[in-house]
Amino acid sequence: MNILVVAEKPSVALRIALALGDGQPKRYNVQGVGYFEVRKGDDTLYIVAAAGHLFSLHQRDKNHTLPIFDIEWVPSYKLNTGSYFTKRYLDVIMQIGKKCTGFINACDYDLEGSVIGTNIIKMVVNDDVNSQLSGSNIGRMKYSTTTTPDLVRSFEEREHFDSSNYDAGESRHELDWMWGINMSRALMNAIYASGAKKIMSIGRVQGPALGVLAKRENEIKHFIPRPFWKLFIKVLGTEFENKRGSIEDKGVAEKALEATKGSEATVSHFEQKDELHAPFPPFDLTSLQLEASRVFRIDPSRTLKLAQALYERSYISYPRTSSQKLPATLGLKRIITELAKNPRYKEHADMLIAKNRTRPHEGMKDDEAHPAIYPTGVEPKKLTEEEEKVYDLVARRFLACFAEYYKGEKRSADITAGGEVYHAAGETVKARGWLDVYLHYKPKELEIPMLETGSRTEIEDACMREGKTEPPKRFGKASLIGLLEKKNLGTKATRAAIIDTLFDRGYIRNSKIEVTDFGMSVYNALSKYCPEILDEEMTKKLDSDLEDIARGKTKKQDVVDEGKRMITAIIKEFTGKNMEIGEELKKGLLESEKLDMLGKCSKCGGNLMVRKSRLGKQFVGCSNWPKCNNTYPLPQYAKIVPMGKVCEKCGTPKVKVFAKGKVFEMCLDPACETKKNWGKKEGKGEGSAQDQKAEKAGADSGKAAKKSVKRSKPKARKPAAQKKENAEADKGL
Repeated sequence: MNILVVAEKPSVALRIALALGDGQPKRYNVQGVGYFEVRKGDDTLYIVAAAGHLFSLHQRDKNHTLPIFDIEWVPSYKLNTGSYFTKRYLDVIMQIGKKCTGFINACDYDLEGSVIGTNIIKMVVNDDVNSQLSGSNIGRMKYSTTTTPDLVRSFEEREHFDSSNYDAGESRHELDWMWGINMSRALMNAIYASGAKKIMSIGRVQGPALGVLAKRENEIKHFIPRPFWKLFIKVLGTEFENKRGSIEDKGVAEKALEATKGSEATVSHFEQKDELHAPFPPFDLTSLQLEASRVFRIDPSRTLKLAQALYERSYISYPRTSSQKLPATLGLKRIITELAKNPRYKEHADMLIAKNRTRPHEGMKDDEAHPAIYPTGVEPKKLTEEEEKVYDLVARRFLACFAEYYKGEKRSADITAGGEVYHAAGETVKARGWLDVYLHYKPKELEIPMLETGSRTEIEDACMREGKTEPPKRFGKASLIGLLEKKNLGTKATRAAIIDTLFDRGYIRNSKIEVTDFGMSVYNALSKYCPEILDEEMTKKLDSDLEDIARGKTKKQDVVDEGKRMITAIIKEFTGKNMEIGEELKKGLLESEKLDMLGKCSKCGGNLMVRKSRLGKQFVGCSNWPKCNNTYPLPQYAKIVPMGKVCEKCGTPKVKVFAKGKVFEMCLDPACETKKNWGKKEGKGEGSAQDQKAEKAGADSGKAAKKSVKRSKPKARKPAAQKKENAEADKGL
């Protein structure tokens, strides 16, 4: 039998071919798309790569009346020129698939992988991606690593077509598409009605996420600091704090301090005990993103990409998991033994084997599809610096799970003086245990002196300190992902992308996330006129229903119909308040543009603003575009702050640039004579080498910006990542 095996990416297709073939696989290349042919017993396997989603949802007709529910799957290349390269993949898969009678979906075992692979098989089998799929000749491979043993086992124990997973995945796509298109168009219709123009979007999870941030923004904005006082004494060189904590009445604090100073001090309580501390559980995706951000300041979206790359090269297990479990069936002792071959981990892995420590400390979270993230034991080669960092986190966290608990000695004491009680507590590490393995965590240590309950002691100093209450802290991207997980908003694989979208739409800004005036206007308009769009409970209800589809507890159509009813009700309410919402949005947009305005355009008198091209490059553009196409380049990945003045030489606005730890001032005109020495020997001031490099980094983006403004049609080309994957596939043979 000829069997078509659909992998999600070329690099994974190669690993499947190498694992499953009875001999060396044959590699073919058609239209620049590689695929593999291998013999497996009496069968011939044709292993192809999907290159991600080959199909996207699209509205069937051009009706703009809301709500819009009439949608279908179409090839992605027909909708987006940036996806045109996928046409070659689909053409080759269709050509090969027509000579096959068996089909296996070998894409990642999650809802997305089920949708990607199943849609391709639908198209091959029925010539219609929107058709129903059935038959005993359709299988599903389930694996958590791309190592040979896992892939062989997955092929031999393959399951039947996972229709429940597909229905759940397709339902999520349909609901997210319908929710996003209807709510986003409603927002844009409203702002257009006010006479303003702005690309806007609001998604099923995007709305509640914006609501979380806007509420925090309001708490910070309306926070009124209050003074307080705290009392401290020093005994044997150690500081003890009054157990009253913050005292809001200064007179009360002063009276307590006087009572303390004028009396003897007695140790009213002292306790010393040893305490064992368990290692952290193995990583799930969210905890890996949080830890990579904490330790290495790696963006959560970037962490996912790095982990995915390590997975595809067989170095770690599947990263999109919510599990903190490591079942014994993974062969944990074997993995530890393999890690011992790596000099970096040899000492600790050998110790675990010698002491037969092969039972891990696990967390509470579980995932039906995949275990926690763990190293496969395959020794990594040619990793980038960032890949090395993420791999080391995973490997050390894995080994630490098996190591001995670390032992701490805890001491706590209360000292009473003048009726006031002062407290101190601290801990020191007595036996390091897993701390020697997981080097990315250092517990805070504080040594408290040995005291004896009932004994008297001398107070070396007593003081009062004034402070002020502080507003709630702003979220960083990583901490927001953690909160969204606690609230059960979004999925482990989409939360980072949802936050990125909020940034792209101009709703939020800065690493310590601040909601812009425009973002607040969106929140205020929706909370006032259409609060359902921000409702966390509605979003969680739909997500729970989607999970029930995957578990076979409910039917897809029932969940989709319920979603349509919600959307219809919201659109009806929204449409009736179109003008009011539009005016609210326009007001916020104008306020945001005032803050973002760099100065006046010399050509038309419009406002010069920081803009982004279609390629994501930032540049300076005129608010009167397309009537005025005046642009200037900017350094990339830098914060640009207007200075409110112009250059004496060229007359363009001056800005302050914050770029990778460097801060400098510059005007916008790259040809200004103040920059004539840029690119030459390093000096001081505005023309120094650090400024030159930053300005040069913006030069290319300026060219790209001009091209973007002209709206030239991009040529279809193969992404760099895709070229790299194909190059790796060639090397594999």
